[in-house]
Amino acid sequence: MARSRAAHTEYTEAEDKSMRLGFLLIAAGLLSLLGLGCCWLRPALQERGGGGAANCTVLAVRQLGERFACTFSCGAACRGTARYPCLQVLVRTSRSASPALLHEDERQLRSNPKCSYIPPCARDDQENSENVTYKQKYWKEKVGSQPFTCYFNQHLRPDDVMLKRTHDETVLLHCFLWPLVTFLVGVLIVLLTACARSLAARAEAIKKKKHS
Repeated sequence: MARSRAAHTEYTEAEDKSMRLGFLLIAAGLLSLLGLGCCWLRPALQERGGGGAANCTVLAVRQLGERFACTFSCGAACRGTARYPCLQVLVRTSRSASPALLHEDERQLRSNPKCSYIPPCARDDQENSENVTYKQKYWKEKVGSQPFTCYFNQHLRPDDVMLKRTHDETVLLHCFLWPLVTFLVGVLIVLLTACARSLAARAEAIKKKKHS
């Protein structure tokens, strides 16, 4: 009888732990979904709601005389400032006859709306200039007059276009898939634990009836 009570106590403790784990996973999944919904889904919907895709063709590639500052890292507590030349890639889009300034993506557009490219910031200004020159040759020689897909956003800057979207389908899928999986696993654990507890209670009731 004592062994039966001890086994029942251990089983109840295991059930309680399973239930707590399940509720914890459910809460974590819901909080993740809410957080990602505010941080990712809203700007992604705004981006897609005010924009779309178009065909772009390069009109001109040029470097301006103006240089912009960037910050490079030289260690854990070391930061420095360097400069890079401004590269502009002007394109013609299928949605407008007016030239548009091309940007890498929305982040680059927000960081420096005047230029088309921000190189990885190096300590040496000459290295930054070489990176920009390499990108300039790429657009002039490799892309040339070949059409490519670009994206516009009327809410952000209607006269500029982007080479790629910041919030693409793959990123959004992964951001919402794993919190959803966590939530469903938590629900499954709670349901299985509740079913096990119900079956155990029925088995105990049947056992008592037989002994009585």
